[in-house]
Amino acid sequence: MDSENIKSTAHAMADAARAAVLPFFRADGLTADNKAGQGFDPVTEGDRAAERAMRSVLAERRPQDAILGEEFGHTEGSSGLTWVLDPIDGTRAFLSGAPTWGVLIAASNEDGPVFGLIDQPYIGERFEGGLGEARMQGPQGARALRVLGDRPIADSILFTTFPEVGSLEEGAGFRAVSDQVRLTRYGMDCYAYALLAAGQIDLVIEAGLNAYDIQAPIAVIEAAGGIVTDWRGEPAHRGGRVVAAAGQAQHAAALEVLSKVT
Repeated sequence: MDSENIKSTAHAMADAARAAVLPFFRADGLTADNKAGQGFDPVTEGDRAAERAMRSVLAERRPQDAILGEEFGHTEGSSGLTWVLDPIDGTRAFLSGAPTWGVLIAASNEDGPVFGLIDQPYIGERFEGGLGEARMQGPQGARALRVLGDRPIADSILFTTFPEVGSLEEGAGFRAVSDQVRLTRYGMDCYAYALLAAGQIDLVIEAGLNAYDIQAPIAVIEAAGGIVTDWRGEPAHRGGRVVAAAGQAQHAAALEVLSKVT
């Protein structure tokens, strides 16, 4: 595996996605199509432009790799490496003008992600992890990423995106954990995972995720010393129910509740 080429390709993709998507953010007249049969699952021209830009980089630099993208699906490859792309994770935030969406890029093999980027183009923050890296770059410069480590659940800060957290049973499980923590916050999409990797919060608990929602965060958080599993403690790179934790103590306390959800 050419680690340096993988990392440089991921950064080139993130640069291309930034250039493609920023003209749409907070733009007059931005509209969205609804992908959902029920409810609201928006997609904008910004989503499509960012994924096209990333796919163009891959076509030039690593045409042998497979691609799994949210907007344009799966493209076969021959290398054993798959790029898992979410061009805008948090399209609802994007539509609302809130800078908590991000571009997610993961390079994965059959066992899961080996490298990932969480990029917030408007703020100019980029979080990377895997292949020997655990660092961020932003307006305050570059620094290493490191999770908080073990803390009591009673001192913990918990995030999720949607207050409903999936089904009624899943929502009840989340609220049971929320009742034990110091602070619960909502609506940060992928940026919550970046905050966990950066040592700001303790837990992110979600349900109903796709592979492209979670593979980049897994790579970044694990490189920073954190833990990401499903609600039974098993691998989470295929999506579904996910708990990300800054330490074993928080992870164990959350799983004690979440593993009982049917």
